[in-house]
Amino acid sequence: MKDHILCAVDLTHEKEARHLLIEANQLANFYGATLSVVTVLPDYNSSWVGSFFKDGTLKEAADAANEALHALVKATLPDREQVQHIVEIGAVYEQVLNAIKQCNADLVIVGAQRPDLADKVLGPNSARIARLSPASTLVVRT
Repeated sequence: MKDHILCAVDLTHEKEARHLLIEANQLANFYGATLSVVTVLPDYNSSWVGSFFKDGTLKEAADAANEALHALVKATLPDREQVQHIVEIGAVYEQVLNAIKQCNADLVIVGAQRPDLADKVLGPNSARIARLSPASTLVVRT
């Protein structure tokens, strides 16, 4: 029995994100589970690159990502009444692992692009999440 499902999406890949949300929603409905959705922004603030941006830019980006995440979920799952939206900043796999703990998820859903001749393994983030997650992990080919 799964009580809380976390779906990790990349807002820069909308088609794949929609696919993951639909899968996560179907599983949440099947189990009668709550659903959370997380997206992660890269953290440039502490790096040399961050010195080229004005103060508050990362906060503005996080606010914009939160709005975009809400819009994506609403457009993709219009009948879903409650979804927890989480925007994290940092390394993708680390922040998804933090979100799993934060929302006490017992299933996490992540995407992996279909392999081609040059790439026959899971993406590094999907593989790390699957390997390190305290919750069961479902990797969906997108």
